[in-house]
Amino acid sequence: MSEGDAALAYKMVAERDNETVRVERESTYVIVAKARVWASEGWKVVITDKDGKSYPPEEFDKLLAA
Repeated sequence: MSEGDAALAYKMVAERDNETVRVERESTYVIVAKARVWASEGWKVVITDKDGKSYPPEEFDKLLAA
């Protein structure tokens, strides 16, 4: 697998009304920061790690502690 084909470690999905936004990042800090901003704006946000475990906003700190 080449470097460009590597799957990113974290995926964020933010949903509100009829809109969905998806963001993928390698950095835990960047994805948590983005997710917190979206959540503060009233979006329902979940982060999923490379193992498929999902984290709602109240568990974002667990990602940073890992």
